[in-house]
Amino acid sequence: MAAAAAGLSWRRVSSFTGPVPRSRHGHRAVAIRELLIIFGGGNEGIADELHVYNTVTNQWFLPAVRGDIPPGCAAHGFVCDGTRILVFGGMVEYGRYSNDLYELQASRWLWKKVKPQAPSNGSPPCPRLGHSFSLYGNKCYLFGGLANESEDSNNNVPRYLNDFYELELQHGSGVVGWSIPVTKGILPSPRESHTAIVYCRKDVGSPKMYIFGGMCGCRLNDLWELDIETMTWSRPETKGTVPLPRSLHTANVIGNKMYVFGGWVPQSAGGEISAPDGEWKCTGSFSYLNLDTTEWIGLISDCQEDKSNLLPGPRAGHCAVAVGTRLYIWSGRDGYRKAWNNQVCCKDLWYLDTERPLAPSQVQLIRATTNSFQLKWDEVPTVEGYLLQLHADSPVPLVAGTPGTGAPETSVLSSQGGCSLHQSLQSMPSIPYAEMKVDHPSQTNNLIPNNVRVALSSSSKVEGKEKVAAPENKVTQETMKNHTDATEFKELNAPSLLPVCTSSSAQTSPNVAELHDLDKQSVNPDSSVTSTVSSTQTMVTPQAVKTESSSTNGAVVKDETSLTTFNSKSEAAETAYVTPSTRVSTGQTNDSHSSRAPQRLPAPVKTRDRRWYDVGIFKNNSAVVSQFYLLPEETLNINSKMEGADVPDYRLLKKQDLFPGTVYRFRVAAINGCGVGPFSKISEFKTCIPGFPGAPSTVKITKSVDCIHLSWEPPASPSGNILEYSAYLAIRSTQLQENPSQLVFMRIYCGLKTSCIVTAAQLSNAHVDYTSRPAIVFRISAKNERGYGPATQVRWLQDMKTSGSK
Repeated sequence: MAAAAAGLSWRRVSSFTGPVPRSRHGHRAVAIRELLIIFGGGNEGIADELHVYNTVTNQWFLPAVRGDIPPGCAAHGFVCDGTRILVFGGMVEYGRYSNDLYELQASRWLWKKVKPQAPSNGSPPCPRLGHSFSLYGNKCYLFGGLANESEDSNNNVPRYLNDFYELELQHGSGVVGWSIPVTKGILPSPRESHTAIVYCRKDVGSPKMYIFGGMCGCRLNDLWELDIETMTWSRPETKGTVPLPRSLHTANVIGNKMYVFGGWVPQSAGGEISAPDGEWKCTGSFSYLNLDTTEWIGLISDCQEDKSNLLPGPRAGHCAVAVGTRLYIWSGRDGYRKAWNNQVCCKDLWYLDTERPLAPSQVQLIRATTNSFQLKWDEVPTVEGYLLQLHADSPVPLVAGTPGTGAPETSVLSSQGGCSLHQSLQSMPSIPYAEMKVDHPSQTNNLIPNNVRVALSSSSKVEGKEKVAAPENKVTQETMKNHTDATEFKELNAPSLLPVCTSSSAQTSPNVAELHDLDKQSVNPDSSVTSTVSSTQTMVTPQAVKTESSSTNGAVVKDETSLTTFNSKSEAAETAYVTPSTRVSTGQTNDSHSSRAPQRLPAPVKTRDRRWYDVGIFKNNSAVVSQFYLLPEETLNINSKMEGADVPDYRLLKKQDLFPGTVYRFRVAAINGCGVGPFSKISEFKTCIPGFPGAPSTVKITKSVDCIHLSWEPPASPSGNILEYSAYLAIRSTQLQENPSQLVFMRIYCGLKTSCIVTAAQLSNAHVDYTSRPAIVFRISAKNERGYGPATQVRWLQDMKTSGSK
């Protein structure tokens, strides 16, 4: 099969919720982060609703739009600029076309009709359909389309266009006006239902617009290039097999490739279209143009018959949208019933991962106990799961401070996760700190069961994600996602790859705090936050000040007086490659239709013997780890792999519990339809030793006029009587100028109370940490008879104005 040979892994989404839009053709779609926004099109009438599909939660919803709501239209221009969408032209009823321009502010679902100025050197664009409307920078480029020469809408006299306009946009909202650029070279021939994309090579930097195909009495497959800087048209020479002439297809840019799918193509080789039905058809062909080399690569041929339902069926007038490196295709018409005189429309939604996912962020520690870790990492867009791996050192004692010692006034913290003393070395407790952050998943371990095969599909994503209230969803200018600081970790060169799986009981979920009110709101961190706060749930105002905090125990301790400061190293450095032992097989659920099983990438291996064990494959970006699986030597033998999958049968493997006082290294890789991507940099954490207090929890921050009130709850596991608490504030220091990766902490409180006041004078000396979002950093730790335990780190989020004034 051509698709399998090309390495394609199409997935059909069949498990979703919410009001599904009726099937149609001639609609348009754009993406705002994880949201697909679809407007217009028709099938037994033109649709005027705005539909939104959340690709993370697999949920359709109808936002409550307001303002100057446009009439329904089909074959219109539809572009996205940040969180605003522009709609131009299209057919509003049979034979009647539009040249109106509308703007949708998706952050408020507010429509507005805008009236651009007419060009100084000609007339504004006439009403049309089937034109291309492309955005680059602050300008939209309009080309071609089909106009009706007749004033009578019932008497359609088509005229193909090849006029070219430029629409200048105002920043944020509104437009300036139309202009007619003076171009060089020969204009493309008149056409409609073509595609136009804009691409800019990273190394050259000159943006180009590419027009492909379309209809002008016959279907076309010519390629045109416009250099936007010089406004010069040309016909680039291409290599490879050019796709058949077509119209009503789609073209999307992902990376340096223009992916072309579907459309109407001629039955005959000549491309001429005549009256008989058998002369033209819908196609499911799929190819891409390498925009750097202008070489066509065919992925699915026009004549390919797919009876296995592993590929999208033939269609035209569909929509295709790129979300990251994933391509979504929805609906479109797949034929014409002459007897009924109507189109036959598809109802299916498909996606294709075009590249392996990027490496996730380093694994971050939320909480540690004597025999478990609660971990998380930043989400990677459009993935189906994460492979978490662990490497264990032999057990070593955890140094958690000397009993009876006091806390120093200042210390140095590396943003890479280490901490060393700035002064008072002998009195400094070794404080492995815990980070409290916003947006943590729930207590659910999100572990995908590993039996004979691991099924990763759209349905598995739904089970692991939060449900979102549909009509109230809003798009914000700032996505509320985690950018968790690195906790105590050590980045190392990646050792060998071996498989793992964890069967761990649910731990207490992370304490979460977020302060939205600048003045006096008290935030009680929720101990059961279920998942990442998405951009569709939270409105962000410029005045908002928030806190991010997470409670994580355990850290790598270098000696009795300081935590280790670590520096980043590339995982690929000084590595060799071996054949991997694990592959994820798909196709076990109705949602997953794959023409091949994604495969694990070759794993970097250190020259010395060091093994990695699979902790598991997780649907979400969090895990509670208390065990891993020991992989016997014989499973490395390629002949011993299980039938249909390279994932070992964990039921046959021995489980290994985590040990107290032991250093464990973690790395994580994302999985999509193309397989397992590269691993993250390595993080290193240490389980706690019994007897030391846990980290304080449930941190609250209340802001008043001239100070803030910091409070917390005692550790859940005090391991005796708490003798005192210490609170620290990251402050500005000359050492930060010498080494920006190190933070300097000053003790601002020591006592038995579980609260303290941070004065304006202290805050005026605070350092604003920019390792993720700007934040002021606090640490709080508890001490018992054995000494200080791990600390809780709290990041109080600052807006740019606030942080700039610090």
